[in-house]
Amino acid sequence: MKNFIGFLVLLVALVSCNSSNKKKDAYSSVDKSSAATEHPGKKLMEANCYVCHNPTATEADRIGPPMIAIKKHYINSETSKEDFIASMQAWIKNPNAEDAKMYGAVKRFGVMPKQAFAEKTIEQIADYMYDFEIEQPEWFEDHFNKERGKGMGNGKGMGNGNGKGMGNGQGKKHGMQQAQTNFEDLSYGERGLKYALTTKAVLGKNLMGTIQKKGTLEALTFCNERAYPLTDSMSVVHNAIIKRVSDKPRNPKNNANSEELDYINTFKKVIANNEEASPIVKELDNKVKVYYPITTNTMCLQCHGKPNETLENTTLSRIKTLYPLDKAIGYNINEVRGIWSITFDK
Repeated sequence: MKNFIGFLVLLVALVSCNSSNKKKDAYSSVDKSSAATEHPGKKLMEANCYVCHNPTATEADRIGPPMIAIKKHYINSETSKEDFIASMQAWIKNPNAEDAKMYGAVKRFGVMPKQAFAEKTIEQIADYMYDFEIEQPEWFEDHFNKERGKGMGNGKGMGNGNGKGMGNGQGKKHGMQQAQTNFEDLSYGERGLKYALTTKAVLGKNLMGTIQKKGTLEALTFCNERAYPLTDSMSVVHNAIIKRVSDKPRNPKNNANSEELDYINTFKKVIANNEEASPIVKELDNKVKVYYPITTNTMCLQCHGKPNETLENTTLSRIKTLYPLDKAIGYNINEVRGIWSITFDK
């Protein structure tokens, strides 16, 4: 009798386990796309990483490897999620050539500038990258195959096709127009954030590309001549008014008004507390205004840092020539330098 009861218990356990696995499999196949969209790491990756690692950049135009390349170089069949998160934490805290796993990227682009990210932010981005397929340019698979000399290497076979139609040789035109995709279906805050981040990506790609190819002084000239036209172009793409304003503007045209100064101070408190900023949304009768912070990283300090520390005298001299009324210096990393101000129709 005892043996029979034991057999029943084992049978029930097996059936329950099998049923649980089936439910898990059904969830992963039906809802994984929704889970990926809602994962906080997805938005954090797009907000913080895509300036340099955007999958829509063509191979010729990119200024850093796409995120799928990072995933495939760091994850193999023996890599646990904890291992991957730890590797990302270690690299972001101390990027250096000696510890790099992507030798070709370092040779081509140099070591990435040090970024001031909260550990939770890095953890959520890495968690998303590990569990879900991420966008990849169409050129990437051939590039990766040639680089590794075999298949798709050690990337768990993930991220294989989610980025089709992206970065496929249509160049800068595609880089502008990709921003139009279904943003009207998003909430006002998410929509305004997308407008800001796609504009940031266009400006960042051109600015950092200029720094890498021609140096900081030429980057100042680029900002002086091209920042406004590029921002205006993105305003046309999105049918929105896109501005960058600051309490310490470089160009007087970017001076924040009293309301915007309040939002800047709000974001300063959020960033100082090492928290993730969320868009501030203000609804008017038939318009929506969305605000989001602009924060500094190591690269920014070449033109916005402290004189005789991170800001060289030659750069400061050029700034004074181009911008006689400049106030936009004296920053450290991860400080609020201003905000995006986005206005669009309801």
